[in-house]
Amino acid sequence: MPELTTFAEVALLLVMAAAIGLVGTLARQPLIVSFIAVGMIAGPSVLDVVHSDAQIDLLSELGIAVLLFLVGIKLDVKLIRSLGGVSVLTGLGQVIFTAFFGYMIGLGLGLGHVTSLYVAVALTFSSTIIIVKLLSDKREIDALHGQIALGFLIVQDLVVVLAMIVLSAIGIGAAEGGHGGGSAVRVLASGLALLAAVVLFVRYAANPLTGRLARAPELLVIFAIALAAMFAAIGDAVGLGKEVGGLMAGVALASTPYRETIAARLAPLRDFLLLFFFIALGATLDLSLLGSHVTGAVVFSLFVLIGNPLIVLAIMGAMGYRSRTGFLAGLTVAQISEFSLIFVAMGVSLGHVTEDALGLVTMVGLVTIAVSTYMITYSHQLYALFAPLLGIFERRGSPREPSETGAHAARGYEVIVVGLGRFGTAIGLRLRKRGMRVLGVDFNPQAVRRWRDLGLEAEFGDACDPEFVAELPFRGAAWMVSTVPIHPTGLSHEDPRRTLIQLARSAGFAGQIAVTAHGSGDAVVLTEAGAHLVLEPFQDAADRAVELLCGATEEQRTTFPEIASEGRETG
Repeated sequence: MPELTTFAEVALLLVMAAAIGLVGTLARQPLIVSFIAVGMIAGPSVLDVVHSDAQIDLLSELGIAVLLFLVGIKLDVKLIRSLGGVSVLTGLGQVIFTAFFGYMIGLGLGLGHVTSLYVAVALTFSSTIIIVKLLSDKREIDALHGQIALGFLIVQDLVVVLAMIVLSAIGIGAAEGGHGGGSAVRVLASGLALLAAVVLFVRYAANPLTGRLARAPELLVIFAIALAAMFAAIGDAVGLGKEVGGLMAGVALASTPYRETIAARLAPLRDFLLLFFFIALGATLDLSLLGSHVTGAVVFSLFVLIGNPLIVLAIMGAMGYRSRTGFLAGLTVAQISEFSLIFVAMGVSLGHVTEDALGLVTMVGLVTIAVSTYMITYSHQLYALFAPLLGIFERRGSPREPSETGAHAARGYEVIVVGLGRFGTAIGLRLRKRGMRVLGVDFNPQAVRRWRDLGLEAEFGDACDPEFVAELPFRGAAWMVSTVPIHPTGLSHEDPRRTLIQLARSAGFAGQIAVTAHGSGDAVVLTEAGAHLVLEPFQDAADRAVELLCGATEEQRTTFPEIASEGRETG
């Protein structure tokens, strides 16, 4: 292939990223996997078109600085204080146990102590970006397991911060003949000075400065990028590293009222720049040497895919959560993240580990990210498959998720509403106004709390859990109304509404079932599944609006015939 200019090379890489990214999206794979594949294909082992190493490395380093900046901007003190005990304990427990077992596995595979430590720490990080995307697609971000997962992901982010700071300040690479980023005392002193500068900036300049810059949103974004790049450069100069510098820049703006705006506007830029990090990473992998990593990659991948979920499941079970909640939350840590690759790459740049370690962790990342995507997507089917084996992880009575069905059953209800969003709440309030006894059900603790605040009775639980549905007080209930949304996967067998219909009938519910739909084709499928009434919120609201408008027009014609006559003449 003829030598390409730098511009043509970057253009080719972007075209390849778009094409391979499309294929990966169709296969339901995160873009990280696709971008690393682009680097491997464009690298010396296949097409050998990546030669502008300096330019690509520059974009890669800027992308890492922006990524760590966005992590730092989310580390608000108020957010950290609001973390629940389960998130902190589960997050720390998962990090500690994963690091310990990962370290022992590394030693067992013949890796050195420092390399084993790096790999073990890398295995503790899970990808917030991927997990949030998958949970959002499944509409489970507000479910109990989703909220717990987000909580311990924040804990993992804090561990990332501490790990990088410690890595920069203490030259552990000296144990294998490497060298640190300078004197530990000098690095620590520089870190404290940078932290002091951040504190002063937050105290006296952050809010007034961002308030003035926010008058020109484009300038606010440029300022944020400049701050990230400047702190990254300072961090690199004093031995802390670009990663810690970019992180500190984010912390400097974390308490400002514009942090969400900045984060939203920089997210696309982060994704674009990280493309070059993953391309550069993939291009460094010599495919002819990957065979030497197969055994280690398989062992570590199995540990992450199976061991990490079991660790979370055991910890949450010991804390009193049901096995279903622990299982669903545990699946979210069945992969390593982009931070794992950045962490080991940082170790390579400091001379603590060789590029073989980075290749090993990259292979583990490719395998775990690819496989865990399907594990999270089909989490409910996996739970149904393994549920008989998970009883050992659940304490008697599940004290963290108390069942109230006994008390509810004694009262009796005429209608059970499943899904307590805006539509479900409106239905519940109107049914109560008509004197009907209504019970609400939702897997979002905040939604249950809102219902109770409105004076309605509600129960926390997952409507797709056969054990929970079997305990619902169906006796005497005339209707079950489901307003549960369907996530856009296009897979009919994953439809929670159909699952709920089947579970309710299996539990002996003899009343009628109403479900929501958002299309005529959807309505036909739900009717065939056993729904007696299909509610289409938008269509029903439009029909009612037309009735009101027609009624008002007819009343206007009767009350003001001269106005109606003028209207016809004007028309």
